[in-house]
Amino acid sequence: MNTEQIFNLALKAAGLEEAPADSGVIVSGQNIKKIAFGIDIDTAEIMLAKQLGFDCVITHHPHSVHKVDLYKVMDNQIDRMVEAGVPINKAQKVLAERKEQVDRNMHVTNYDKAATAAKLLNMPFIAIHSPADFLVEDYLQQYLDDKLGDKPQALVKDVLDYLLEIPEYKNTCAGPKVRVGLEKSYAGKVFVIMAGGTGGGKDVMKAYFEAGVGTLIVMHVPDDVVKAIKEQNIGNIIVAGHMASDSIGINLVIKALEEKNLEVVRMSGVIETC
Repeated sequence: MNTEQIFNLALKAAGLEEAPADSGVIVSGQNIKKIAFGIDIDTAEIMLAKQLGFDCVITHHPHSVHKVDLYKVMDNQIDRMVEAGVPINKAQKVLAERKEQVDRNMHVTNYDKAATAAKLLNMPFIAIHSPADFLVEDYLQQYLDDKLGDKPQALVKDVLDYLLEIPEYKNTCAGPKVRVGLEKSYAGKVFVIMAGGTGGGKDVMKAYFEAGVGTLIVMHVPDDVVKAIKEQNIGNIIVAGHMASDSIGINLVIKALEEKNLEVVRMSGVIETC
């Protein structure tokens, strides 16, 4: 199998018809049977994969043009906000400043460092970011909807307990934590936001709570957002865990690859499902 076919399997698994700007084939390759898949891949991991005889390396967090263009997938957050009841015009405006910030930050990075190493080592290299993030977002939303559907007075602790039943959260030392609110707080409407490139910032978070969301489930949240949402004093934030949440989406991609008889070895932070 070649790199393009492998990448298309990830798109199909996520229900995507087009490649998001933060994902794609970085170094093409053919006759791939054995893949190393990690959350953060850099030169060292590529060299290790080469030494261990892998045919291809997949990184979750993007490199090359896909890193520079990370901000372009942030508009997906507008769609997600609208699903939660945020007016589309408001969603666009509350995201704008953070999107510009991400554009500036990625523009100055050494975006091609790992990609150059892969090219020099003749190692096929793929970035699969948004497809995996869409998968974990959809999976967790459906999972929590099923668990909480008949529990209108569920507490934040109940949400935590349900998350901890998922293997990736059970098998990590950096699992779900309440960052805003208390375990005894009512959860209200629980909404998962894990796709769209990166966090949308405090104005996006505020908009969700103003639209009626009671508890947000996120991968990570910076201190300025925690402070702002505590001051807003409406909702709760559960940080499910970055590596564990990434691993759920990645493991769903790996499942699709393994169904095509590809051998995939997890590395660089990917948590096993059992």
